[in-house]
Amino acid sequence: MSDRIDITLTINGERHDIRVEPRKTLADAIRDDCGWTGTHLGCEHGVCGACTVIVDGATVRSCLMFAVQADGASIRTVEGLAQGETLHPLQEAFIANHALQCGFCTPGFLMLAAGAIERNPRMSDAELIEVLSSNLCRCTGYENIVKAVRAAMNQMQA
Repeated sequence: MSDRIDITLTINGERHDIRVEPRKTLADAIRDDCGWTGTHLGCEHGVCGACTVIVDGATVRSCLMFAVQADGASIRTVEGLAQGETLHPLQEAFIANHALQCGFCTPGFLMLAAGAIERNPRMSDAELIEVLSSNLCRCTGYENIVKAVRAAMNQMQA
């Protein structure tokens, strides 16, 4: 299939008018066509969560969504968390709580957590663990990721 479709993606407030093949994933369009490389591709089967972004307020696995499905949508990637030089509380908490090692899965965890906190800022520990269990990390053992998200939630509520 070589017919391309004109679409508009708004990523972190920046409009991108691009032309894509209908089969191109949102993850590939974000990275290759729009230049936002913080979204990582891991398994490309929707299992690992490294490609998690927020589309119109919902967390999605961008490797499972076609770019054409996001035409006109508001997309937030990990680059959209910080406000200029000021890190988001989740980013600060990941650093302070040693919640990353190699860092490959970190953007997906940050976006997953950001979306979950926006939907439910007062999650219980059980709810938080349930949410975070949908993403994979091969380095940290998850405990510090849970601690970091809980610390960010507490800071954001204060």
